[in-house]
Amino acid sequence: MDSEESFVALVNTANPAAYKSASLPQGSSSHHPPTYPPFANTQSQPQPAPSLMDPFFDDDEDLLDLSPVTTPRPMQSQESGLPLTHAAAPPAGLDSPSPSLSTHGSGQPHGWNFESQATFPGSATFPGAPPTQRKHTVRRRKKWKWRWPWEKEVQPAGERVIVLNNSAMNIEFCSNFVSTSKYNVATFTLKFLKEQFSKYANVFFLFTACIQQIPGVSPTNQYTTIAPLAVVLLASAFKEVQEDMKRHRSDSELNARVAKVLNESLGFDPRPWRDIRVGDIVRVESDEFIPADLVLISSSEPEGLCYIETSNLDGETNLKIKQASPQTSSLTSPTLVGGLHGSLRSEQPNNSLYTYEGTLDLVTDAGMPKQVPLGPDQLLLRGAQLRNTPWVYGLVVFTGHETKLMRNATAAPIKRTAVEKQVNVHIIFLFAFLLALSIGSTIGASINTWFLSSQQWYLFQTTSFTGRAKAFAEDILTFIILYNNLIPISLIVTTEVVRLQHAALISADLDMYYEVRDTPAVVRTSSLVEDLGRVEFVFADKTGTLTRNEMVFRAASIGGVAYAEEVDPGRASEEDGREIWRTFADLRALLEGSSGRSDMEPSATGGEQEHERATAVAHEFMTLLAVCHTVIPEVRDGKIHYQASSPDEAALVAGAELLEYQFHTRKPRSAFIRVRGSPVEYEILNVCEFNSSRKRMSTVVRTPDGKIKLYCKGADTVILERLGKHQTFTEKTLSHLEDYATEGLRTLCIAYRDVPEAEYRQWSTIYDQAAATLSGRSEALDKAAELIEKDLVLLGATAIEDKLQEGVPDTIHTLQMAGIKVWVLTGDRQETAINIGMSCRLIAESMNLVIVNEETSHDTSEFISKRLSAIKNQRSTGEPEDLALIIDGKSLGFALQKELSKSFLELALLCKAVICCRVSPLQKALVVKLVKKNQDSILLAIGDGANDVSMIQAAHVGIGISGLEGLQAARSADVAISQFRYLKKLLLVHGAWSYQRLSKLILYSFYKNITLYMTQFWYSFFNNFSGQIAYESWTITFFNVLFTVLPPFVIGIFDQFVSARVLDRYPQLYMLGQRNVFFTKSVFWLWIANALYHSLILFGFSVIIFWGDLKQATGLDSGHWFWGTALYLIVLLTVLGKAALISDLWTKYTVAAIPGSFVFTMIFLPLYAWIAPLLGFSTEYYGLVPRLWTDAVFYFMLLLVPFICLSRDFAWKYYRRTYMPLSYHIAQELQKYNIPDYRPRQEQFQKAIKKVRAVQRMRRNRGFAFSQTENNRQDQARIIRAYDTSKSEARPSGY
Repeated sequence: MDSEESFVALVNTANPAAYKSASLPQGSSSHHPPTYPPFANTQSQPQPAPSLMDPFFDDDEDLLDLSPVTTPRPMQSQESGLPLTHAAAPPAGLDSPSPSLSTHGSGQPHGWNFESQATFPGSATFPGAPPTQRKHTVRRRKKWKWRWPWEKEVQPAGERVIVLNNSAMNIEFCSNFVSTSKYNVATFTLKFLKEQFSKYANVFFLFTACIQQIPGVSPTNQYTTIAPLAVVLLASAFKEVQEDMKRHRSDSELNARVAKVLNESLGFDPRPWRDIRVGDIVRVESDEFIPADLVLISSSEPEGLCYIETSNLDGETNLKIKQASPQTSSLTSPTLVGGLHGSLRSEQPNNSLYTYEGTLDLVTDAGMPKQVPLGPDQLLLRGAQLRNTPWVYGLVVFTGHETKLMRNATAAPIKRTAVEKQVNVHIIFLFAFLLALSIGSTIGASINTWFLSSQQWYLFQTTSFTGRAKAFAEDILTFIILYNNLIPISLIVTTEVVRLQHAALISADLDMYYEVRDTPAVVRTSSLVEDLGRVEFVFADKTGTLTRNEMVFRAASIGGVAYAEEVDPGRASEEDGREIWRTFADLRALLEGSSGRSDMEPSATGGEQEHERATAVAHEFMTLLAVCHTVIPEVRDGKIHYQASSPDEAALVAGAELLEYQFHTRKPRSAFIRVRGSPVEYEILNVCEFNSSRKRMSTVVRTPDGKIKLYCKGADTVILERLGKHQTFTEKTLSHLEDYATEGLRTLCIAYRDVPEAEYRQWSTIYDQAAATLSGRSEALDKAAELIEKDLVLLGATAIEDKLQEGVPDTIHTLQMAGIKVWVLTGDRQETAINIGMSCRLIAESMNLVIVNEETSHDTSEFISKRLSAIKNQRSTGEPEDLALIIDGKSLGFALQKELSKSFLELALLCKAVICCRVSPLQKALVVKLVKKNQDSILLAIGDGANDVSMIQAAHVGIGISGLEGLQAARSADVAISQFRYLKKLLLVHGAWSYQRLSKLILYSFYKNITLYMTQFWYSFFNNFSGQIAYESWTITFFNVLFTVLPPFVIGIFDQFVSARVLDRYPQLYMLGQRNVFFTKSVFWLWIANALYHSLILFGFSVIIFWGDLKQATGLDSGHWFWGTALYLIVLLTVLGKAALISDLWTKYTVAAIPGSFVFTMIFLPLYAWIAPLLGFSTEYYGLVPRLWTDAVFYFMLLLVPFICLSRDFAWKYYRRTYMPLSYHIAQELQKYNIPDYRPRQEQFQKAIKKVRAVQRMRRNRGFAFSQTENNRQDQARIIRAYDTSKSEARPSGY
């Protein structure tokens, strides 16, 4: 065996991840052979690459396994396990061995003998000695390969190898340039034409324009269709370019940001983000955004710690802790980090934000290899922001579109509105109707040719069969051209312009302008505005969308007395026998030792002794808040800022500071607080950390007077059962907890106990043994904590407000009144999600909760089926009740499986509110996809982080919360708004208006064209189906592009069926859009029937008036063009009169568009008819003007016929509004006569009912205030042990 093969075997043998337990005997059945091949020539069995699931999976792929992840295979770690990574060497000074490496007495892993080995020459994976000792080899850039649009992109398999400090070897990887635009110069034409000709109307007009070019076929000018079509396409192209340029500008700003990159001379150069390459070492400083996905090498903080904010990724503003590997955390200068040699073996780019696997294969100066495993703790994602950390060094591992952020931002799908889809269907039917008319007219022409040709001897007509067959085919094409404008060519461009104007009106709405951040609403996809008026489901993220993720210390119950930041006037007096609540000012006075108010004592008869007792309890309570936590203080600009992975803890420490118990310094073994100006040191002996099963945290401290105390805070359910006997404040504290819970506050119970020295020494031994446990360490620590967390003394409770965004409860309540179902999809814990659901009025007090929290697929299936049958049985008895469904991520994974998904959806649809907790970004998209596939409803998704992008793009309409720089959700969304409360006006007002306006515009556009062009069909019966046109060809074109162009625009932009005030006052009017009242099939075909009726009346009366050719006073016949032009003008006046009848709101623009259009026609047309023949075109009008515009019969006809047509429409409108009114007709009456709203208000009664129901519910379920990220590694204690904030000036500068 040569040296390289022996080294391979050695690494595989020594690799701790190759075994289930490093200490297993060789013959054990649990022993796993090495399965991870770090080298290309390894003979072990290769592992398949993990399959990633696209959130936009096809419907046939629903069978994908969504069950929770099973035990990972060897060396396929899910997390690194830092701050002491499982496979890394322990940092100096720690006695406990690494839990993953099997070591012997020398401290080296079995099989490793560094002294006896020669310098390693290098291999495919380990580059060997430093690059200065060997010749550079340049890795060639991969050849670019053409990929057809229908071909799926081949995902790279295996691993990515990045060479450290050798840019020439990493040129094959993509650049850091990103583009979120829809088009570029090369792709615009093809993509644009594909999108435009997916609209059937454009395909039809292209076909018509082509056959119009055939000589002798077209009865009209050959350019009358192709010219308007070109205008339509140019207008659409202009709109698309305008919208896409915004994306390009945004991308350019992002790509031009500057980062500091290590150069060859070991200095840092400023470099634009777009020029950063894989393998570069980047220095990121505090408050800067991370430019690419980086592996954290080192930082300014102890042990390579750093804090990042991921609000751009997941919407959460609580800080996440990352930590460099102990093997690299000491590289805190450019010289040291520039001396790194070796390679990084990394997983391939994927869209999983929370996982990462990699291994640093380092080569020491002596040429010896060293492996450093990496996990998600070392990965800094692009888009995150460095906080409270002066600087970090990072190695670029993914760039540009390969970063996890951009992998979540999939290409924006082409979305079409429901109205547009309906129009496409109607166009197919109208084309069939047009084809039937054309064939019917052609048959009429053939009958004339075949059977009546002898009577028409003066016409030259072919008699051969071939000639007649050719004439038949040509006649069909002629009539298609003649009737082609039954489908209005102006409709597409009109709707596009109107949608663009709707987008501008939304952006200009000051009610949706957020002054704090100077951000208006932005419509990025204007083609979806009418779908905003038909939404039935809203899928909302919680953190950053419904809440601000800002925790504020609002109230406390201390020693049975309630204190609050602000006391409601109703609680400030003893009316109705209620207990008095006091303010924080009273608490401050109590802590200072003054008597304060006369009623400060806990009991009415208490004396000085009771007062001293109350002061002692308050002091202990505040000390606990200031000491029992894992917060790190940092002084910036003379003020203390608290770094905390849980915003709840930061709020409690800030609340203690407000009451003059200021935590200001942390040392590895001590916490220093300032009590009313006096410094006090508490020795931190042990920390028993929070997790979701314990629901509490404890700190064992030694007080300044030498006593040992246990401070504990947690959920009321776990604290109350650990209290000792004879508790004084339990009942009053529980009463206060219920009051806090009804207000939606997050609560914690506060307790302590004195620990005797002997008991502590005995317990400390047990705790140290648990901490040294290699497997099951977390469970062992939990059991050890149970031994000391007993016989507690209750001090009181805290109440924290998870601040909702302004107006959220009212918005959700209004949306529910409008018939919209709101589903919340969040990554938070179940208790937190329920608490927020109640505080934002998503879950009402009257609702029963259906909580799905099962561990297996079978249990989930059984639970869902049982609850489903129970609910159905209950509703069949006529006793419906409001339900709210709560389901966690694990159960949701089972529920989304093919065999369970239908039952889950059925259960969810029976509930008024749905909350999905602990869900991944993929599961969010799958829930939306499930509803979209099985429900014929419009879905809207709203979020603010990159983890919401797939959900936003899966829904029909995606809304992004903007306002923070670089938010990925807002960039990928169809509409961006700054606050969730703006959703109410966006949907209920702008959405309802857009849907109603677009519906009316489309119906009217079809109506006016069919009215005009059906007169051509009726005329065919009088011209032997010869294809002769009744109107001059350019005048036909002017009908859509000049004479009737304004009414659709005015109706589409300015019309309001009811005002914004009425829509806000009666949200039930929004259901008109959900039921598609304004654009049903029956409504569409009734408009078509009305157009046919009008065309028949108009043509019939014109023929009667002109029967036998009207004789003029001069004795001359009026002629064909005289009659045709008169008919054209009465059709025009009729369709304009129809526009006036359907207009609900008359403005100056309406007057200019409807009467103004007819006035313009009566001026423009005679001028055109006079000038055009002189210029050699439209010669049919020669000599017509003086004859037509001076004829009395023409004016009589102009007044009479439109009046006869529209009298039926007016009568129907009167009858319907009087005897069959719809809800909006009644609302119009209320608006017109300003009738006040006399609906009874029972606020006091409703408040009382709400209180009773809330108390009943909260006794069963109260939210508690812990929201930090859990990782089951118990690492918070280690982190606080690493900090000595009194020596902040000793931090390395990184230069």
